[in-house]
Formats: sequence, C-alpha cells, structure tokens
Amino acid sequence: MALPSPNLDDRRFQQLVDDAKRFVQQRCPEWTDHNVSDPGVTLIEAFAHMTDQLLYRLNRVPDKNHLAFLDLLGITLFPPAPARTDVTFWLSAPQPGPVVLHEGTEVATDRTETEEARVFATTSDLTVVPCEFTHLLTEAADGRPVERTDLVLHGQDVTCFAEAPAPGDSMLVGLSAAVPGCAVVLRLDSRVEGVGVDPRQPPLRWEAHDGSEWRPCEVDEDTTGGLNRPGDVVLHVPASHARTSLAGRRAGWLRCRVVPAEEGQPFYSASPTVRGVEAFTVGGTTQAVHAETVDGEVLGDSGGTPGQRFTVGRPPVVADGTPFVVEVSDGAGWQEWTRVDSFGDSLPGDRHIRLDPTTGEVSFGPAVREPDGTLRHYGAVPPRGARIRVRRYRTGGGRSGNVARGTLSVLRTSIPYVSRVENRQAAAGGVDGETVAGARLRAPLQLRAQDRAVTASDYELIARQAAPSAARIRCVPAEDAAEAGGVRVLVVPEVVADTGDRLRFEQLVPPDEMLAGIAAHLDARRAIGARLLVQPPFYQGVTVVARLVAAPGVPAGRLRERAQDALYRYLNPVVGGPDGDGWPFGRPVQTGEAHSVLQNVPGVELVDDLRLFAANPLTGERSDVGDRIDLERHALVFSYRHQIRVEEGR
Repeated sequence: MALPSPNLDDRRFQQLVDDAKRFVQQRCPEWTDHNVSDPGVTLIEAFAHMTDQLLYRLNRVPDKNHLAFLDLLGITLFPPAPARTDVTFWLSAPQPGPVVLHEGTEVATDRTETEEARVFATTSDLTVVPCEFTHLLTEAADGRPVERTDLVLHGQDVTCFAEAPAPGDSMLVGLSAAVPGCAVVLRLDSRVEGVGVDPRQPPLRWEAHDGSEWRPCEVDEDTTGGLNRPGDVVLHVPASHARTSLAGRRAGWLRCRVVPAEEGQPFYSASPTVRGVEAFTVGGTTQAVHAETVDGEVLGDSGGTPGQRFTVGRPPVVADGTPFVVEVSDGAGWQEWTRVDSFGDSLPGDRHIRLDPTTGEVSFGPAVREPDGTLRHYGAVPPRGARIRVRRYRTGGGRSGNVARGTLSVLRTSIPYVSRVENRQAAAGGVDGETVAGARLRAPLQLRAQDRAVTASDYELIARQAAPSAARIRCVPAEDAAEAGGVRVLVVPEVVADTGDRLRFEQLVPPDEMLAGIAAHLDARRAIGARLLVQPPFYQGVTVVARLVAAPGVPAGRLRERAQDALYRYLNPVVGGPDGDGWPFGRPVQTGEAHSVLQNVPGVELVDDLRLFAANPLTGERSDVGDRIDLERHALVFSYRHQIRVEEGR
C-alpha cells in the first residue's frame, strides 16, 4: 500500500473558533459576550472559515509532491479501453452489385431519457458481395465428391447424404463468388425424407472453405428443420472464405456436414433430399469499436520553440491499431511526425512526437543544456508559424461500451440498401481510464518490478499493463520437471452476459490479438531462458441438479429462475465466488456451498435434494454424481446447464 500522507495541520473550523475565543479571554477579558449573535464572534467565524480552507490546501501539498514524483518517473494514467463487437448490416433486399460499407460507419444504441447513445464505428471496410448458386456436390464420409448440379437444375430429387447417413457425409454448395464476412441465404426445396431426426436439433454443421480448410459458419436461422422441408438457411460466413477448386469446380464453397449425435439426440435413419437450391447475399458482418473517429483536427500553429505542447479537442485518444500521426505544414505540403515512447534516443533532425492518450496532449522534443553549455535538441522543432494537425484519431472507450446483445440497432450513417443493423454478440473489452488513486497504488509495484518479469506478480502486473481490458490475469509457475523454466499466464477476458450472469463458453476465450499483445509485451521483459505461454485457463464445467420446495404463495416458475440466476452468478469465473470478484483459481466446488446458495434464495422453503456433476462444456458429457469437484490450480469453474425442479409448498 502507499505510504500515509502526513496531516500538516489537523485543526478544523470549530477548533479554530474555540482557540480564538480562548485567546480573546486571555487578551481581552472585558469581552464577555461570546454568543454567535455578537459581531466579533461573526468575524472570528469568518476568519476561521478562511483559515480552514488554507489548511485544506496545505494538507494537499504531500499529494501534489507525490504526483510530481510519479510524473518524474514517467508514470502516466492508463487511458480507457474501448469495447469491441461484431455488427451485422442487413440489406433491404438482395442487390445485383456489391454494397460497400466504408471504415468509420457509425452505429449506436437507442438514446433514452437517462442515458446517452453509445456510438460504435466500424474498423474496416465491408463489402457485401452478391452471389448465386452454381454447383451442388455430395460426398460420402469414405468417398469422393459426386456432381449433382444438373439433377437439381432439372428439379429432380437428390439425396443430400448416403442412403444410410453416417457422420462425415456432406452436401457441398458452390457459390458464384467468395462471400467473406457476409450473411448468405440458401433457399432449399427439400422433402420429408430424413426420418428419425429431430428438426429442432439436427446433427448437422455448416462450414465454409477458406482455401486450406473448412471453417464453421454460424447459423442464424434454419427453417428447413434439418433439410426436412422447404425453407431457408441463413449462414454467417467467416471472413476467411475464399474461392477455391474442389472436384475440378472453382467456386466459393459451403458444405453441410453430418456430425455424430450427442447423448439423447436423434440421428438420421434415411437421407433427406433436395430438388432446388437458390443462394443470395442479404448482409455482412464486420467489427466495430466503441469510439468516434476525428479526422484532420488542427491543433494550432507552431511557435518555433522546443518542447511545445498541444492538446487534441476530444480526449482521451483510444488505440485502434493504426499509428497516431501528426502532420506539420511546410508550405509545400504536409510532413509526417511519428509517435515515440521517449525522446531519449531522438536525434535533432528526427520528426518525433509524444502522446499522452489520457489527456490527449501532444508534445514535441525538448532542448536540454549539456554540462559543457551546449544546447542539445531531442527531436526536431516545427518551424515558427507552421500549421499542426492530427491526421486521424479515435476518442471514446470506457466500461459503458460493454453493451448487451442486440442493443446496437441505430444506423447513424445513412447507407443505401441497408435496412437495419444489430450486434449478435455482446460488446466486451471496455475499461474505464485509470484513476489517480489507482496510479498511486500501481507505482510502487511498477518500481519494484523495474519493467522486468521475474516473479509471478511481476508477470501479472506487466500483463495487466499490456491488456487493461482483461478481467483477470493469473501467472502459474511450472507444474512439474517437464515444464522447468516455464511460465503460464492465464487470461480471462472481460465479458458481458446476454441475460443476467449466464455466460456462453465461447465468451471466455480471449481474442487472439489480446493474447498476442500480452505475449509480445512479456517476451521483451521476461528473464533469459524463461519459456512463456499465454493462454486462457482451463474451465471446469459444473452442473447442479437440485429439487427445491417453494414457500407458500411463491410461484414455482419464478423461483426456478431465481435459483438458476443465483447459481450462475456464484459459480462464475468473472463475478462469482465468495467475494464476488471471480471464482478463485483452483478452489473446489462442494455440495454444501451450492446448498447454501440455493437456501438463501428468497422464497426457498427447503433444498430437498442436491447433486453435483462435473461437465464438459464442449461435449456436454457429465461425470458421475459427487459431493466435491476438485479443480487444478490453474482452473476456474463454469456453470453449465443447471437443472432446478421446484415443488409447491404445502
């Protein structure tokens, strides 16, 4: 913790008044009326009030000196981090030509009486590419693709898979063009032939080919019931989709693949058939960041002196992956000045600037007088009268950008043929800027680490600096002799639940750019010979099956929701645990703890029965019932499909 600041004068208003009255009794004994109605006492209170204000300012001197010391050490506040999410733009109708949505297209949440709209801007251009159906192939799990295009074009029934479908059978659909990042509709004229399958959960996976391998597609809607009736399949194609050759046919390929049935999931007893296929593009998806873009902002005119400072009009400046560039007019054009972390290595002719992202202050290189009396310039100085501007920057960020799924629905930039926009996943990664109190606590730790990762706490501190938007970071040393010298840094991303505290497993996987940024930052600061691995922790799925007795007059349905919400919140890697700041790493889960959580839910009369199962969140498999689930020291808990049965109280 930070050293306590001394209180230079701890007297307050009333103490000053009392001291003044005692002094009056000593010096002016004839003054006997000390009531508040006396004019002299009024003057005493007025001066005591002003003195109290001076003491308040005096006591702030240690804080000012402390902050000045931190400034000398180069410790600055962390700027806010912007939230990010994918937004999908839906067309009003399929278009014959490409529809281009340029970088910086803005979308926002609805503005309410109590909250301002949160604005997001796209980070790259998006081209919604039109497409048509061109080829249809079928491929058995142990066979080669077979051409079926002519049969479909003539309206004949074609079996999608083998007569006795098996996992690995596929139906391949060729498109006239690659549609990376687009939403594609496949309109299929299917017939009820695939008997045995449950139309609500068919054992199928849709995938797209990127030139080297098949990538999964997200299914937005499937009205065919597992290819059992005419309908549409709306697919979100990954951004890596490419036009490639399969079986001598060049197209943008999609495929529907049969996968093994899960426990309790019906499987095909016969193959479904298709007699007509249409394909068209109805939208596209790209990433958006919680920030607004400012282009070509003029900072002012140069005074021709070293160490000049200017401030952007809309701080803070949030990072968006593109360099921050300042341009200086030389009369004939604009010269680029690049950003550096320090002027220590800058030569007198280097066009360098520094940026404080939190305050938005842009500073040019200083001039320092050397011991021999010469003046050394650390960086070039813009000529007097030269116009200075920032080419482009983003402003915004903060925790308020972590909006829920479906809240980005306002299109602030008018785009032809686009009817609506939505975010199909919650935005995550938004973090408020660091406070002065946080910097004061961080400074001693940073000084101790000296920007070198040696101990586990050093790794965690430096990783936190590289990724302030991460919810939790934990460093785990080597576990056995085979990992001697190895360091594992476990990262839990900041997530926003779709409803309540119910997280989806894929939300807990950190973005690749976050892991890469942490690894690069630590790699330059780790000890020589230390092997570094940055990854998400292992998540142990836990399923609680319980039978509750409701108190008289409590609806069973509402109590079931309350009980499930309590379990999802407590057995939560981000906000769960006894302290509410995330389930502790390696802490076991016990039936007694789950029993206590449910018993404290309002409206629960009795927890009649409770069972605990370890579950695999990827496959859904559950272990045998037990009273305790042990976790490895690098593992966290994940709530997976809790089952609550509520009986009415008598």
